[in-house]
Amino acid sequence: MQFTSEQHLDGDILERRFTLDEIPGILWTPASPMPTPLILLGNPGGLGLDRMYPRLAARARSAAANGFAAATIELPGNGDRPSLDGVAQARADLRQALAAGESVSDDIVDRLVLPLVEQAVPEWQTTLDALLVLPEVGGPVGFAGGLIAVGIRLAVLDPRIVAADLFAGSYVPRATFEEARQITVPLHVLLQWDDEGNDRQTALDLFDAFGSKEKTLCANMGGHTGVPQSAAESGAAFFARHLK
Repeated sequence: MQFTSEQHLDGDILERRFTLDEIPGILWTPASPMPTPLILLGNPGGLGLDRMYPRLAARARSAAANGFAAATIELPGNGDRPSLDGVAQARADLRQALAAGESVSDDIVDRLVLPLVEQAVPEWQTTLDALLVLPEVGGPVGFAGGLIAVGIRLAVLDPRIVAADLFAGSYVPRATFEEARQITVPLHVLLQWDDEGNDRQTALDLFDAFGSKEKTLCANMGGHTGVPQSAAESGAAFFARHLK
């Protein structure tokens, strides 16, 4: 891991950009004499860190206010990273289906999301390896955000993830439902009830499939960008219970 720049936010939050095996990322750490728990900030595919930065920084500020470090990485095929084979065609097929008013087929969803999951999850694990050797970062570790298929796969495969705050609202491959049944960590799932890009019933079916004994669905009226502040506060309280 090579740190490439740093700045302070709000006076006492250290923001450092880094690269790891040519993968860009950002680490935020609060002022603390002790190693702090870590929240991995997932982000949706197709936007990139630069466009997502204001929202990611806001989430990192919230994490720091609760005594947590936070980190994120650029997803495969996003920003300046090389495109993934077949994903561009899957996006074109998705746009064509939506423009025609047709339902999005399982085949399109699989071709769109699974290549991203296959590459992103090992990258998240490699990043976690590098972060947890830093003296200012400790465990336990939580995962927050999307893509939800990435968060699910990571929570299933990596025992260092002890809690996950997942955002419904992205397309869900068929294989993800089977993986959801294997999840045992506590879950907090955010669902915008009127999300224009989300199949609400799919989100509800996925929540039902989760194998965790402790799982909470936080559903709010409104579209994709209309998440109320109370939802963020609910997620913060969730991590306060499970990471401290």
